[in-house]
Amino acid sequence: MAEQQKKTYYVSMAHGEISQVKTASPWDFQIEATDDEIIQLREYFDQNYSTDIQNFFRAHVPYIQYHYDRENDAYDETLKKIYQLIYQLGNEEAKQHIRSMGFVREEG
Repeated sequence: MAEQQKKTYYVSMAHGEISQVKTASPWDFQIEATDDEIIQLREYFDQNYSTDIQNFFRAHVPYIQYHYDRENDAYDETLKKIYQLIYQLGNEEAKQHIRSMGFVREEG
């Protein structure tokens, strides 16, 4: 199987957008990724979008506190996976920013 070629993408965390056009919309991180890596990142964003919808409806249930809510735990866990993947694929500026946020485990 041939090795996949990496392409440059621009990622917006607020909108869950992944674009190859730098000027298409505001972006947070520049990454170099294969098609498979982009599919994985898209799946993480889709998981959090789905969880976010569930949270919207559950927001009207006042007796469930944030830290006891499984949907919030799932959202937070997926967000960590998103930042970890962007860290692995990102340029140095992306890596520094994510390190400063405390979202990654240093490897090695």
